[in-house]
Amino acid sequence: MKVDRRSFLGLGLGAAAGVAVSPVAWKLMDDSSIWTQNWPWTPVPRDGEVTFDNTVCSLCPGNCGLSVRKIDGRPVKIEGRDDYPVNTGGVCLHGVAGLQYLYDPSRIKSPLKRIGDTFEQISWDEALELVATKLAEIRDAGKADSIACVTNHGMGTVPGLFQRLLTALGSNNFLSMDTMDKAWEKTLEKMHGVHGTLGFDLENAEFILSFGTGFIEGWGSPVSNFKANSSRKERGAALIQVEPRLSNTAAAADTWLAANPNTEADLALAMANVIISNNLYNTGYYVSGFGPGFDELAAMLKENYSPEAVAKTTGIDAAVIVDIAKRFAKSNAPVAIAGKGKGSTPGSAREFAAVHLLNCLAGNINTKGGAWILSPQDYEQWPAVEMDEVASQAIEKPAMDPAGSVAGFFAKAGAEKTVQALLISDANPCYALNDAKAITKAVQDIPFVVSFSSFMDETTRQADVVLPSHTFLERTEDLPSAAGMARRVTGLATPVIAPVFNTKNPGDAILAIAKAMEGTVGESFPWESYEECLEAVTGDLWSDLSDQGYAAVQETAPATRPSVDFSFVAQNPAPVEAEGTEADFSLILVPLDNVRIATGSVASSPFAVKTVPDTVLAGKDSLVEMNPETARANKLSQGDLAVLETPKGKATVKVNLFEGIMPGVIGMPRGLGHAMEENRYVSGKGVNINELMGPVMDAASGLDAAWGIRAKISRA
Repeated sequence: MKVDRRSFLGLGLGAAAGVAVSPVAWKLMDDSSIWTQNWPWTPVPRDGEVTFDNTVCSLCPGNCGLSVRKIDGRPVKIEGRDDYPVNTGGVCLHGVAGLQYLYDPSRIKSPLKRIGDTFEQISWDEALELVATKLAEIRDAGKADSIACVTNHGMGTVPGLFQRLLTALGSNNFLSMDTMDKAWEKTLEKMHGVHGTLGFDLENAEFILSFGTGFIEGWGSPVSNFKANSSRKERGAALIQVEPRLSNTAAAADTWLAANPNTEADLALAMANVIISNNLYNTGYYVSGFGPGFDELAAMLKENYSPEAVAKTTGIDAAVIVDIAKRFAKSNAPVAIAGKGKGSTPGSAREFAAVHLLNCLAGNINTKGGAWILSPQDYEQWPAVEMDEVASQAIEKPAMDPAGSVAGFFAKAGAEKTVQALLISDANPCYALNDAKAITKAVQDIPFVVSFSSFMDETTRQADVVLPSHTFLERTEDLPSAAGMARRVTGLATPVIAPVFNTKNPGDAILAIAKAMEGTVGESFPWESYEECLEAVTGDLWSDLSDQGYAAVQETAPATRPSVDFSFVAQNPAPVEAEGTEADFSLILVPLDNVRIATGSVASSPFAVKTVPDTVLAGKDSLVEMNPETARANKLSQGDLAVLETPKGKATVKVNLFEGIMPGVIGMPRGLGHAMEENRYVSGKGVNINELMGPVMDAASGLDAAWGIRAKISRA
């Protein structure tokens, strides 16, 4: 199925009219006192001197630079920082609403210790001593390798301190939450033999072929991508969007290819076949010739991925496949991108490799407008970790999940019950991972859980000790850029206000725990404060960080032209199938990412929730999106209450009819359904789709490759 811009002109005009008469504007006016100055917990600033402080937002991987307006020392407004290279003055609605997180009613105001089913407040000294003592007991019992840590991301000095603590204890079980970055890292290892991730020079690309990437749904750095999309239209660059639903990104594209779910890899391989068969690949780019496996790849593609054969699996006409492939290959600056939705889940290695194969054939690696292989940001200069005999022996034991997958780690933790202690920092796996109920059960079975969180979220509620963190507006931290950007920028978040409650920077908490343990563990942490550690470890970068609030680590394409090993693609790993059988579950449920809804470690602010339209969230009900044809087949109508069931669970939802989603496919928003009782403006709003999704572990990468699950739906 193909829909071009001309065909959807009428729909676009209708959509614009729909926005004008939608309830969003009225929702923003409704109960305005709830989410603005009349919140009972939000202090009203006094009149006084107006000042501005710069910092960096960490609510999403974009890490935009912010300018915070203050009156008499109190922050009152957030804007984008004009001279910050990531967002150049722009800011998304989550950043604008960042002040609401300071006074959020679900904030944890002091350290807590679990007593039965409740928590009691304790002092910082007691909390830190409790954690240090427990970790020492586990280590002294010869079980250092049973200590694990999960952080929201793995870059920068705060995650570095957590990893350093585990190393000093003798554990390899440091993990960060799974995202598309991990999938790209695996792909580059297999196809180029390098360690790094992939960035995309969208600002200069002439032909963007996107396989489900939600540029306008919040993928990567939202503000940067909004600007890239705007400049694309100005310079006449083409965007082709492949996905089974007319998302905002698909609606903004020049061409929408409505492919069947989980057939994106097949489509990319068919396009590669067209390029190779017509000798359109860029042989001149590789001065030493193509790497191993190319002939085998060409033969495999010719046999299994003709446009005619793939048309049957994808639903895309063979002639369209040929046309798009040729246009891609003939463009001066084409780029193909994988990483569905916001890129907050890994996806399958087969899909990423197939999509990246198009970049390799086009010869656009490390070129203007192409895909850039970015080496790890290794500016951190850590001294050697002191290792005693206990740590040296324990560190030789393999990690619980060799692939470094958080989903894989919790699956093994739940099955084997071998984890004795878990540290969790700024992450919410009990909400954000597929099969969230099973993840919660696995966390509950761990004897000792410590949460370093600002909020009483789903994971923190399972902890034995809570060491509350500053919010991003209250803390110092280096924040490297991530998620698909074709430049490396490390920002420095600095406090714009003194801590509102009795909280700490997690870096300072780790230093205190390590020093309380003494011996080689304490000796591995010679710094008196996190700020001292940050300045020492960032080395040559510190001057720029402290002077201008950021350091541009890399802004131009790498000079290298890497070789390509086509063997992995030629081996053609098996497709990843959605869990469930078609006989029992006739539909495919896919997650829908929405730029208005936060899907990461932090829940949406009340302001952001108020902007969500009634077609996504009606009162407290999530709406499931389906084609009218699907609704008729299941005897449902617009607005009906329905029971949605998957192999992992069931939920009551409302029906929203939308002709822009393929028949047989239904979609539900991700980021709703939080269980944060203290915040009634966010808690209980909709359904957490992750409780209905099941992980599908990819044999090729070891990561959770699921994007959808078999489902059925009936009238409630």
